[in-house]
Amino acid sequence: MVNVELVKSPVVRPDERGHEADHPTSLVAAFGMDQPLRLDCGIDLAPFQIAYQTYGTLNADKSNAILVCHALTGDQHVANINPITGKPGWWQTLVGPGKALDTERYFIISSNVLGGCMGSTGPASTNPATGKIWGLDFPVITIPDMVRAQAMLIDSLGIGQLFCVVGGSMGGMQTLQWTAAYPERVFSALAVACSTRHSAQNIAFHELGRQAVMADPDWRGGRYFEEGTHPHRGLGVARMAAHITYLSDAALHRKFGRRMQDRELPTFSFDADFQVESYLRYQGSSFVERFDANSYLYLTRAMDYFDIAADHNGKLAEAFRDTQTRFCLMSFTSDWLFPTAESRDVVHALNAGGVRVSFAEIETDKGHDAFLLDVPEFLDIAGAFLNSAASVRGLPVTGA
Repeated sequence: MVNVELVKSPVVRPDERGHEADHPTSLVAAFGMDQPLRLDCGIDLAPFQIAYQTYGTLNADKSNAILVCHALTGDQHVANINPITGKPGWWQTLVGPGKALDTERYFIISSNVLGGCMGSTGPASTNPATGKIWGLDFPVITIPDMVRAQAMLIDSLGIGQLFCVVGGSMGGMQTLQWTAAYPERVFSALAVACSTRHSAQNIAFHELGRQAVMADPDWRGGRYFEEGTHPHRGLGVARMAAHITYLSDAALHRKFGRRMQDRELPTFSFDADFQVESYLRYQGSSFVERFDANSYLYLTRAMDYFDIAADHNGKLAEAFRDTQTRFCLMSFTSDWLFPTAESRDVVHALNAGGVRVSFAEIETDKGHDAFLLDVPEFLDIAGAFLNSAASVRGLPVTGA
């Protein structure tokens, strides 16, 4: 039995130690003991829930649904004010009336991933078997696990085939996994700044972040919520390190250079003398106010384990062979976290599998985060791809 309702979704806020936050209602699909989710680690997870948001209207034949998959520290609040941060949705450059993901034409669905901390079941949720917060007792999850949970959500909405699955970074990984696991359920796919597997360098950066969290004395072996603490310092350092990978040297130089922060001369101390130092410290401190430390461990590990070809004897083309899904992949010239070469590998595999695919490398100095920013060429190509797919699908097209 699937229960889909408006509820106050449990959102982890560090000052509330894992208890339910008092914020505006959110859609949540709850799956009971009769619908366990079989995880890659071999555990059946039940009960569990997936928190999500929707925008626009589902048409009569349910052919205009688009699933938006979020990146590592994203959430379901794509185009609405985030109830925790009070800031606009994280992809308002792409989602909204008249934009590429036009909420006047499409029905947009965005869910918080399994393992997240914005309402979906994760390490900050209550373990029904013990009545206590899961913590590190929560099973390790994978990108395929996230996608299977999303498929159950889409089933609960009565949608047989998604018009498009869209995502960047970890969201792009989910997008590609959707097309490999459920090719008949994905009419088109837009995957941006991503790859079919994590590189050794990316795994190394994630391990750095995890070790920063776990080295914080307030982490308490992952049971900080029982001790009334939170590993703010460790999680903040992890965020600072990760944020550097989202940018480019050119972007950092353009934005900060070597300019001092509110002073003309150095303090000859370890204060934040430079603007870039102050910026990174702000990124770290603001992040810990909205994200759970254990969820950060789980989601980074899920990205590390991701490898679509592993299930196909190392042959990536086999994962996509003969799929009818239409693909568009995009990369950015200054993205060294997911460089263009990795996107080209996916394109070559799709070509080898006889799949319809278009590809664009966009020149920008904004780094990996370019997919979240106002990069006109990216937004134009995304809109053109969706328009093209919509014309084949028989959906309204911009300008028609």
